[in-house]
Amino acid sequence: MCGLIGFFSRHAGAPSNVERALDRMYRRGPDAGHIWSALGVQLGHRRLAILDLDARAAQPMHSGCGRYVIIFNGEIYNFSVLREELQEQGLAFATTSDTEVILNLFALEGAAMLPKLRGMFALVIWDKVARRAFAARDPYGIKPLYVATTDNGVLLGSQVKALLATGLVAGDPDPLGHAGFWMLGSVPEPHTWFRAIRGLPAGHFLWVEQGR
Repeated sequence: MCGLIGFFSRHAGAPSNVERALDRMYRRGPDAGHIWSALGVQLGHRRLAILDLDARAAQPMHSGCGRYVIIFNGEIYNFSVLREELQEQGLAFATTSDTEVILNLFALEGAAMLPKLRGMFALVIWDKVARRAFAARDPYGIKPLYVATTDNGVLLGSQVKALLATGLVAGDPDPLGHAGFWMLGSVPEPHTWFRAIRGLPAGHFLWVEQGR
């Protein structure tokens, strides 16, 4: 289990408080916590090291070409097969992690890579050149990914409480989320307890561009 947080701003210099979100997700990833920032974007990751324990596999992770940055929570079961296929195409790897496999695969195929991934995942990839973000969730929805649109931009995160910790998301209740909980015993997706926060449905992806 790891935790991720991403903020994509509509306005340069807008506050994000990503540090607070990372602190709120400490139990998801006590091994490391890192933030990468650029103009209009901040990516944060709390790491629970499993596959490649070396610091070289820490996130946010940059692609070899330098264009893409990824934050990822999950496990790709067929990553070794995908890695071999990429190596046959001439790609080199600096780690033994499944995260780097996803990153290289996305650099080659974009969103078309998703059907090749066998596993559980929530991921966010920032494209420095196109200046847009790609986010996706596994088909069974095992790994959570929540979205909040604020006055300043878009927040993506592994936990509702992490998004609330930024102080940028309104705490107004979602009546449908509350009704679903009391009637069904759980909040039905894509609703949450809060009107401003939605879950990315299982098996879906989205793009964020210009803070929208």
